[in-house]
Amino acid sequence: MTGTAETGGTVTNWARTISYTPRQIHRPRTVDALAALVARSERVRVLGSGHSFNRIADPGPDGVLLSTAALPREIDVDTAARTVRVSGWARYAELARTVHAHGLALPNMASLPHISVAGSLATGTHGSGVENAPLASAVREVEMIVASGDSGTTGRDDRRFDGTVTSLGALGVVTALTLDLEPAFEVEQRVYTELPLEGLDFDAVAAAGYSVSLFTDWREPGFRQVWVKRRTDRPAVDFPWAAPAQVPLHPVPGMPARNCTGQLGVPGPWHERLPHFRAEFTPSSGEEIQSEYLLPRSAAMDALYAIDGVRETVAGVLQTCEVRTVAADTQWLSPAHGRDSVALHFTWVRDEAAVLPVVRRLEEVLDPFDPRPHWGKVFRIPSAVLRGRYPRFHDFASLARQVDASGTFANAFLRDLLGLPDR
Repeated sequence: MTGTAETGGTVTNWARTISYTPRQIHRPRTVDALAALVARSERVRVLGSGHSFNRIADPGPDGVLLSTAALPREIDVDTAARTVRVSGWARYAELARTVHAHGLALPNMASLPHISVAGSLATGTHGSGVENAPLASAVREVEMIVASGDSGTTGRDDRRFDGTVTSLGALGVVTALTLDLEPAFEVEQRVYTELPLEGLDFDAVAAAGYSVSLFTDWREPGFRQVWVKRRTDRPAVDFPWAAPAQVPLHPVPGMPARNCTGQLGVPGPWHERLPHFRAEFTPSSGEEIQSEYLLPRSAAMDALYAIDGVRETVAGVLQTCEVRTVAADTQWLSPAHGRDSVALHFTWVRDEAAVLPVVRRLEEVLDPFDPRPHWGKVFRIPSAVLRGRYPRFHDFASLARQVDASGTFANAFLRDLLGLPDR
């Protein structure tokens, strides 16, 4: 069978905050069937693991939604070349396990491994670490089905490559990616508690491990937890600023620590420590809305004090806020494009009416630092403003018009962002 189709119907994202009610929902079972569906559709979007919190994946009521859930997952590791070719709809958890079984590793992972590879890369997803660029930096080739149904491959030697990985689904359906790997390594994870904001040496704290995350609920000026992940093949760094936790913790108050990856300094494989959450459990809290903004890393302390100035407003609808660092990359629409960044992530309560006014207020106080939002999360910065925050934005818009001249993949989200006319 080539797959299933439904006329009408509704599907949701994983947190059940967004509902999609397209004209048709298709679940193809082969790549050929996927290509045929694209070729005969006037308007189409793709739904992977459903981990977006805005309408970036919504084709609209007249469009076709292609679910990748029934497509076969291929993960082919080349140990000699230290690369892996992976289906775009595979999830990071299964990719990581396969790669590790070959004695190799991805350089970094996001905080949760449940997300699809292509969708994560398309929206600018990242992990943490002063030397770790977004996940897209590991990509060396992209295989894609374009609006005609034809397939093509774009590699790093193509001048358009930096517009092709973090592409918001505007160019086509990513069927496979080839990623760089490195030898497998182990990581130990330690959590520290009660780090004050006053007197914080942010650069020193952020550099205290291979990957470092600071968590706060903004009810007090400081951080309840700091997660420090150290590669065991690298020297230990002292952490004199806060006390080590004596029991495992979860970054969201009230959630069980068993959902999280191993702590207390017990070494484990890279893929069982770099994410915060274990693949077999619901990530984060599951009952949430998310926002995230990347700012110049040099503005980290000024931005944190700016949030502290409105912390009573923020805390009222917040579950937890995570602060991370991300190294610069070259993808044209990457939120870390061209600048080492600090990432401010907000896990809100699942109450849109209460959260959206706070998001607007937060964006007001962060505006002096030119924040760039994560493309798959909730934000209210006008598209006209965002276009000015990406030096290569117009190059990307031109590429999207060239590759998808018919606007097959241009839903309302993209038309607004790219300044395209309504259809």
